[in-house]
Amino acid sequence: MAKDDNLPLFETKLAKGRILFQFYSLLIFVGTCFIFAYRLSHIPAIGEPGRWAWIGLFCSELWFCFYWFVTTVVRWNPIYRNTFKDRLSHRYEKALPGIDIFVCTADPVIEPPVMVINTILSVMAYDYPPEKLNVYLSDDGASEFTFYAMLEASRFSKIWLPFCKKFKVEPRSPEAYFRTAVEPLGEPVMAKEWSTVKMLYEDMKNRIESITKLGRISEEISKEHKGFNEWILVASPRDHQTILQILIDGRDSEAVDIQGRPLPTLVYLAREKRPQYHHHFKAGAMNAMIRVSSRISNSSIILNVDCDMYSNNSTSIREALCFFMDGEKGNEVGFVQFPQAFENLTKNDVYSSSLNVIMEMEMPGYDGNGGSCYIGTGCFHRRETLSGQKYSKNFKADWKRLSNRSVKESTSVLEEKCKVLASSSYEENSQWGKEMGLKYDCAVEDLLTGLSIQCRGWKSIYFNPERKGFLGVAPITLLQSLVQHKRWSEGDFHIFASRNCPFVLGYKKIPLKLQLSYCIYLLWAPNCLTTLYYVIVPSLCLLRGISLFPHISSSWVLAFVFVIFLHRTYSLGEFIRFGGTFKGWWNDQRMWLYKRTTSYFFGLLDYILKRLGFSKSAFVVTTKVADDDVSQRYEQEVMEFGTSSPMFTILATLALLNAFCFLGALKRVIANVEILFWERFALQILLCGLLVLINLPVYQGLFFRKDVASLPTSVTFKSTMFALLACAITLY
Repeated sequence: MAKDDNLPLFETKLAKGRILFQFYSLLIFVGTCFIFAYRLSHIPAIGEPGRWAWIGLFCSELWFCFYWFVTTVVRWNPIYRNTFKDRLSHRYEKALPGIDIFVCTADPVIEPPVMVINTILSVMAYDYPPEKLNVYLSDDGASEFTFYAMLEASRFSKIWLPFCKKFKVEPRSPEAYFRTAVEPLGEPVMAKEWSTVKMLYEDMKNRIESITKLGRISEEISKEHKGFNEWILVASPRDHQTILQILIDGRDSEAVDIQGRPLPTLVYLAREKRPQYHHHFKAGAMNAMIRVSSRISNSSIILNVDCDMYSNNSTSIREALCFFMDGEKGNEVGFVQFPQAFENLTKNDVYSSSLNVIMEMEMPGYDGNGGSCYIGTGCFHRRETLSGQKYSKNFKADWKRLSNRSVKESTSVLEEKCKVLASSSYEENSQWGKEMGLKYDCAVEDLLTGLSIQCRGWKSIYFNPERKGFLGVAPITLLQSLVQHKRWSEGDFHIFASRNCPFVLGYKKIPLKLQLSYCIYLLWAPNCLTTLYYVIVPSLCLLRGISLFPHISSSWVLAFVFVIFLHRTYSLGEFIRFGGTFKGWWNDQRMWLYKRTTSYFFGLLDYILKRLGFSKSAFVVTTKVADDDVSQRYEQEVMEFGTSSPMFTILATLALLNAFCFLGALKRVIANVEILFWERFALQILLCGLLVLINLPVYQGLFFRKDVASLPTSVTFKSTMFALLACAITLY
């Protein structure tokens, strides 16, 4: 036995500088205690103006303190992982397990076929034995254009995969690579080959885009593959039979690239949909692929990736396997989660989409508290965990597992047999969506599924390599970002308010610290209530002349100033530490406010309405394409409005309300109408002024911008009326 055969395949390190964070937390706690002491000792007497406003503010501060405690628990002990891929290769190179890769798409307009196949090609080209790779695309849009793109990708892969290995391409998405790579000019032969492959990709891309734009598949193209005949029977994307085509059969000796090496298996699936059956959105698509793949390839490890998240690191599979195949701890690992990262972020991240602090600090904190949560993409699963199996100390992975497929079975026979597994009625009266597969009836099925896996005894790992494993596309308009967070917050709160709450489902099954950690996201929605209170009530009380904070000359003011200054300073330092800018941090503060007052509010409202039976679940796919003008404004970091959304009405009303209250306060200070007005209301004036400053883009959209992305006149009129009405009622 070699010397290093017993060495671990990964190591775990504690985060540096935790003493500084713990000292900061202690200072915040002490300062908060003084604030509460002030609130309790200065409650206005019964009948005195502002008593209930004071009590409401105190309750809001109690909630903020509780939420701060939860975030502190998450950040208290983050851990970071390193892998040893060389040890993995030395020990298991000839015994590496099969990998099934699931890619999901739902709409060929919102998620263009060219983008989808770039993700497909990037995962087909992993630095991994191709005969052990099996790639499945679930097309819930049942689009023949997506199928055509897949057919083109299957042909191009014969050229692309050898090219990636020869030129050591990173990333292995053709679009992403050729967008940034420089042509090698040193050797004419290599330069010619490089240019040829680029030209072939551009030709393929143009053909796909032309067909998509034309809106129909020509007769000539439809004769290229028998799969096109399936669309003769398709009534609509929501009413059609199962379409399953194995475009590349990895077991076929003829499935080779231009150098004669085997190609990965490539499967197109559009599961059956019928109006009388609920298809359960992405969770239903994932479960159909789990069943279909178990019949075709049955690999031990499953990777799922969204269609807009291409592989950015060709060694990601090997890195994930370092956790699964570790001799000491590998058998207990249920899934390995990679971070979510984006390639289209602007310098100052105008919509705060980077998730840097979450991915660099909070997710490692989850890992330190008992295990990473599952975020729905970029995650490697052990097949057993997605099949409902509980962890047992006697469990031992079978890396030599073979598929259930008979060697003599033809591709066409296999396709017909697998169609049954993807039929709309297959799950009737079964445990799929309950004890097996991804969970149903929740907008964030990924988070709930990950929690359930942990409660069955499996461990989870968060791994954030230096080179990101996957890169995706972030929302490029304000409404897209707010709608996305609305869906997340509603689904998260649904989990908290159900029997799947971590404190119920995870009782005595996962650590208390991990149960608390989940609350950081599960309680996004109720955060809207306290935030709205803090944004509205102090400003209206300022207009009315009711003081809710200590006088500027009082020593109690030091507690408020200390906590606010320290908390925000630490936030800024943390943001910059993880690659942000000061302006990016300011944008993050703005989006924090906007999401809490709109996304989370509507998320909470939607949850309540669904519980009362007034609305039903719906899945909104965030668009991945935009007009050139929208993209240009995004790159210039100009905030995009342009529509009459109820969310924008709330944002504009709150912005105008605070502007009116601030102007009213300034008028009283300048006119010196009331002696010591500034001394009594300094903190309220500063709070109101800060809200005005953070809402400058809204004022520009209301009154100063004239482009199509400004706020519509209807929003301006409604928000002005609402704000004036609130001020009038307050002064009445």
